[in-house]
Amino acid sequence: MRKKFIKNKIGFIHPADWVITKIGEITDINVSSLGTKTDPEKEISYIDLGSVNEGQIDQPVDNFKYKNAPSRARRIVSSHDVLMSTVRPNLNGFARAKDDIDGYICSTGFAVLSPKNEIDSKYIFQSLFTETFQRQFYQLLVGSSYPAINNSDVKKLYLAIPTNHEERKAIVEVLTTWDEAISKTEKLIQAKKRYKKGMMQRLLSGKVRFPEFEGEEWVEVKLKDIFTRIRDKNEGKAENVLTISSKGGFLDQTDKFGGVIAGKNLKNYTYIEKGDFAYNKGNSLTYPQGCIFKLEDYEHAVVPNVYYCFRAKNDDVNTDFYKYYFELGLLNPQLKKVINMGVRNDGLLNLSAKDFFNIKVEKPSYTEQKIIADAIEPFDKEIELLSSKLEAIKKQKKGLMQKLLTGKVRVNNLEKA
Repeated sequence: MRKKFIKNKIGFIHPADWVITKIGEITDINVSSLGTKTDPEKEISYIDLGSVNEGQIDQPVDNFKYKNAPSRARRIVSSHDVLMSTVRPNLNGFARAKDDIDGYICSTGFAVLSPKNEIDSKYIFQSLFTETFQRQFYQLLVGSSYPAINNSDVKKLYLAIPTNHEERKAIVEVLTTWDEAISKTEKLIQAKKRYKKGMMQRLLSGKVRFPEFEGEEWVEVKLKDIFTRIRDKNEGKAENVLTISSKGGFLDQTDKFGGVIAGKNLKNYTYIEKGDFAYNKGNSLTYPQGCIFKLEDYEHAVVPNVYYCFRAKNDDVNTDFYKYYFELGLLNPQLKKVINMGVRNDGLLNLSAKDFFNIKVEKPSYTEQKIIADAIEPFDKEIELLSSKLEAIKKQKKGLMQKLLTGKVRVNNLEKA
């Protein structure tokens, strides 16, 4: 039998036996924070905005003494709390605190939601990813000069909830099953990445050689000897405006920031082509000395002119070999020596182009470069296949969420409403 649906005054369409409620009515928000009397020597584990992405908290997080912690490290997180990024909330910076996160400190850029029980915690967390919530975020951000919402906005966000506690529990159990499948696939990807890294460490250091190259010496050269710096400015030749993420490589600015942030500076961006490299001088937990990526998914693009961009001078350079060489961080020991202490106001490392291009790298024969790159490449393909599988599972879960969390499909025997 089809269930009756109703449309309320705020435009929500939901089953008649569900209720529409505000987040502020079913959770306590930002219950605990570190105060001015906090012991300066207190050790804290800090979750910043960059540590949370689509339900996951990247581990390990940064650890500080309170006196050295960022000024936004204030909110105390407890088990089952839901972290909701209030800065660019449309990018889904949401996560649920499990027991191992209890007592961590998060940025004031999060609203910390403390539901009344574990089931409601899981239900609210899942609801944050629905189209219903996305529409509410969009309405709040339209016309705003800064893409953020405040705590009073969070309290007024609506969600639909089954009045029956057992139905809420059943919905959570179904979605948790999908979360477990996502987690299992993510762990497989991480295992493949670890195995690949081990292979790279052996082959790219020369500790393990293919038999046909035993006895051949590798030549030490400077980056400027085998690569040419690219200074070409954007003259309307490329529409792809990219940025570099330490975890994702080249990303479209629209995907990362919700729009192109270059503005009038776009004409000063550097034009690069497929096969070229770019060095991002921003330091991160993954790449403390900055990161270098090869452009592979675009025929051409433009990137911020603060990046050092370069391409191979001659045909005796296999760019895949050096892609892996840079990925492994084999430049880091030298970068540490030439990077001046501290970080600039714009968050970039103090490193001149001259010092960067004078860094030395190993250069095997082209044939050995290619064979090494070909030995590593299959790991990339396996990781890519698993990543595609992961995205498919996430897409399937998202479709299921839109049905379960709106009541279009009921979990009581998966009855269609």
